[in-house]
Amino acid sequence: MSHNDYHLAQFNIIKLKDHLDSPIVKEFKDFLGPVNQLAEESPGFIWRLKDESSYGATDLETPYQDELIFINMSVWLNYEYLKTYTYQTVHSYFLKSRKKWSSEIEGHTAVMWYLEAGKLPSVHEAKSKLDFLNQFGSSEIAFSMTDIYNFDGTKLDR
Repeated sequence: MSHNDYHLAQFNIIKLKDHLDSPIVKEFKDFLGPVNQLAEESPGFIWRLKDESSYGATDLETPYQDELIFINMSVWLNYEYLKTYTYQTVHSYFLKSRKKWSSEIEGHTAVMWYLEAGKLPSVHEAKSKLDFLNQFGSSEIAFSMTDIYNFDGTKLDR
């Protein structure tokens, strides 16, 4: 078993303060396409969930009843590539600014886990991983961006 046998999946949710056509979330909506395109062009990127009509997954049905909750899911070669994209590109601005257009959600809003190389996660699987993280905390099954595990189940030293 080597790191080449596994890829890192990430899933996150955001609850917008209003619908996508609202001026409150205009900046978020306007940059959704370019930020997602940047992800696709980033080193280590493998795949992301997206719909047919936009640059995001905003038109996809989600497992959440609240229509203001939007989902994002992607697969990366490893944590280092995801970390670089998340914290060292324009994406970091949107993390820092998210309170401008999003509401608080109780518990973790992002989860990561490993899957076999070549496999893609389902939305149902991703929600289950987030639910697991919120119920039991970080483990090799599902973990947060602040409590990270390696593909072999050992904790990653940061």
